[in-house]
Amino acid sequence: MEARNFKMLSLLANMLILAICFLFWIWMKPASFRAYLPSHLPFFITLVVIWLAVSVINGKMTRGKITNLRTLFTRVVTSNLISLALATMLMYIFREYYYSRTIVLGTVGMATLLELIAGTIYLAFRKAVVQESEVIQTDDDERNLSEYEMVGETGPSTLHPAALTEQERITKEKIARELGETTACSIIAMAAGNLNGKSAVLSTGTPFNIANLPQGDYDYIVNVRNMNRIRDIDSLLDEVNGKLKQGGRMICCLETKNQRKKRILKRYPPVLNYLIYSIDFFFKRILPKLRLTRRIYLLLLGTSPHVISRAEALGRICRAGFLIRKESFIGNNLCIEAEKYSAPLQQTNSNYGALIALNRIGKGGKIYRVYKLRTMHPYSEFLQEYVYRLYDLKEGGKFRHDFRITSWGRFCRRVWLDELPMVINLFKGDMKIVGVRPLSQHYFSLYSKELQERRIKYKPGLIPPFYADIPGNLEEIELSELRYLDAYDRSPIVTDIKYFGLALRNIVLRKARSR
Repeated sequence: MEARNFKMLSLLANMLILAICFLFWIWMKPASFRAYLPSHLPFFITLVVIWLAVSVINGKMTRGKITNLRTLFTRVVTSNLISLALATMLMYIFREYYYSRTIVLGTVGMATLLELIAGTIYLAFRKAVVQESEVIQTDDDERNLSEYEMVGETGPSTLHPAALTEQERITKEKIARELGETTACSIIAMAAGNLNGKSAVLSTGTPFNIANLPQGDYDYIVNVRNMNRIRDIDSLLDEVNGKLKQGGRMICCLETKNQRKKRILKRYPPVLNYLIYSIDFFFKRILPKLRLTRRIYLLLLGTSPHVISRAEALGRICRAGFLIRKESFIGNNLCIEAEKYSAPLQQTNSNYGALIALNRIGKGGKIYRVYKLRTMHPYSEFLQEYVYRLYDLKEGGKFRHDFRITSWGRFCRRVWLDELPMVINLFKGDMKIVGVRPLSQHYFSLYSKELQERRIKYKPGLIPPFYADIPGNLEEIELSELRYLDAYDRSPIVTDIKYFGLALRNIVLRKARSR
């Protein structure tokens, strides 16, 4: 049934796109609609029939056939070229030579472009990363702390040889050969006497080398290979997890994106440094993130060091079943000590998509997906407990100093751009304009049983009662929703209009934000 509905919607969308393109190119001709519309209408009807038939046969409108950008471009372009060829052949057979080439080619070309754009947007929603955790809103108005202010920097460290155990001395010598004496001393100090005979020190970016370590549960693993030079970070961290005993620890290092920026700007003279950084940003930060250009990046620059933010590195480590214990900037690297506490979490989706999908509880208790623009660094959903442990919450449930949010993401939140994709939920009928807030299963479980049973009788809304009342804690949020539901039961339309007006006033005048 779902596949049939998808095919019908695709057929209607294709007909609409063709009609818009056809009318647009007729309008572009210097003569009037009256001159071109009647004479070119037979061509348009013929093209629509051929277009839809070829599209169905070639699988362009079949759910599940278009799974990525490659199949999208292949099926759309081939279907449309075949349609154009068949329409042209019919024009030749019936000696219909008077059709305008501008209208014929313009209609097909513009329709193809619009279909590719629509298909790309569709794939973005289909492949949106599903995040299970409830992401608590950060305080966008507070001063942004630098990484060095948050973490702290460890200066050159020296350890007296007599103070070292035999295992620490051996480990220091191995690290010093790779990273230098002072960095080795700082890492040994970071390990704080936990190194023993069941420790391993290595420099590898290959999961195979971790998997082939001698059997046995390790207490400590130090990998001095920079994370930026590891191709498959997740698989390597999973292998490290498998080699450590429960409570075992590891140390890894990386150059964060901010450190990289600082290094590039310092290396070159003013003006030139920002030009070089802009080029580096494009090739190292944009190309590997886009599905369309990721293959090009891997082909050209796949073996060169890639750029990782502090949030992404910490999130990857947490996903692999570790708790972050220590962070320290040592020399040109951020060094992280983490403790194993569970098996790695399964991660089946790409973490670089522009859209994320959040599972929410809808009417009747049905689980549906809310779509939002990504505003956080990749893997940030695995860091919530760590950020909470570091900085706690401010009044209203906001995180202090949430370093997971990108600069672009902070801007998107201020202008509400991040919530724009939720309009698709409105069109799908999952939500209405004003209504109770869509909640994750975890956040839903914090509500009282009475309110849980009541709120699933209604559709969630794009604009929740929160914006009208501005409650400060969970208890006040529950009371706010109860007042809204009571009023909605008495007069649905009037209540939604009233709450929409109150919310609009608070958003504009008081700059209200969801918490």
